[in-house]
Amino acid sequence: MRNKGTAIMTNFFPGPVSGESRNASGNHTCAGQALPESGPGYVAGADIGGTNLRLALADAQGVIAARWSASTIGIRNAKSVVELIRDGVQAMLDEISAPAESLKAIAAGAPGATNVGDGIVVATSYLMGWRNVPFRALLEDALHVPAAVDNDVNLAALGEGWLGAAQHVSEFVFLGIGTGVGAGIVLNRQLFRGVNWNAGEVGYMLVPGTPETKRETGRAGSLEEMIGGEGIRAQWRILWNENATPLPSSLLATEIFDHAVQGDALAQTILAQTARILFYAIYNIWSVLNCPLFVLGGGVGVHPALLREVNTLLTEWQMDSSLQLTHSLLGRDAQLFGALRFALDTADLQTTNVTAGAPSISR
Repeated sequence: MRNKGTAIMTNFFPGPVSGESRNASGNHTCAGQALPESGPGYVAGADIGGTNLRLALADAQGVIAARWSASTIGIRNAKSVVELIRDGVQAMLDEISAPAESLKAIAAGAPGATNVGDGIVVATSYLMGWRNVPFRALLEDALHVPAAVDNDVNLAALGEGWLGAAQHVSEFVFLGIGTGVGAGIVLNRQLFRGVNWNAGEVGYMLVPGTPETKRETGRAGSLEEMIGGEGIRAQWRILWNENATPLPSSLLATEIFDHAVQGDALAQTILAQTARILFYAIYNIWSVLNCPLFVLGGGVGVHPALLREVNTLLTEWQMDSSLQLTHSLLGRDAQLFGALRFALDTADLQTTNVTAGAPSISR
């Protein structure tokens, strides 16, 4: 079994790719790391969502060679998702006329609590409903290459630290606000996952005025119930009535924010409430970690109106000028680039263990 210390070795953020380089042996490298010498090598990254599966294939320099996507609507079984990933990887290799053995590693982001050391998806909310799925083992059995699995928000943080808004930043927090809410925490240029792999599960933060229910992994927490995409929609429905707004009660969170910008009073109330609660969360996390940068990502988090409202509150509270709040530069590709970065690190770790004569990593 891969131990936790070994897994964490793969989390260091190299500098952004700045052209091709070679090491002393002549191998192509990616930020100082090399894939095996047996011909051109590629790694695959997977972003698993409740409605779509997105894959990318990249070379040793991190340059994307192919992309592939498919619907996951109605697919809940983990083995079926792995079969879809296998088919997608093969399609990408065929697209660039690369043999199967050119694939050196794969990494996948799962929407839920993940034990990175054992490669197990502990629980997912909203989407797949998985519990204790040995996803890394399933990937390795299907593709016959080293695999790595992490929470999708952690991988988004990895992507932003590699090629996005947090390049050259040693400490930052990526806040992913989509259907749910989660955080990827980077300290000293490494992902911080916590003793039980639960660091960053900020959706469970307690929020005044919400039901004080006991935390249950895989279910929405108090903060998520207020500012996650589904939570915002629920708040809209609670306050909605025909006299308050001409808009329908079935709007998505981002649609509510759009109408807030256009002047709808009820939508403005929801936006202001969401921004204030998010500001509280950022303030509290900053008070504990003192990270200088917070990056907002996810389908809801990247909405410019939300960023603008929270920044206004930061100014009003005269927050320390060292605290900066910005939006993701990679957008919906953050998780995918993070998965590719993790796969590159996984391929390099495997190669290092073999060439150095170190014991192979048992799985």
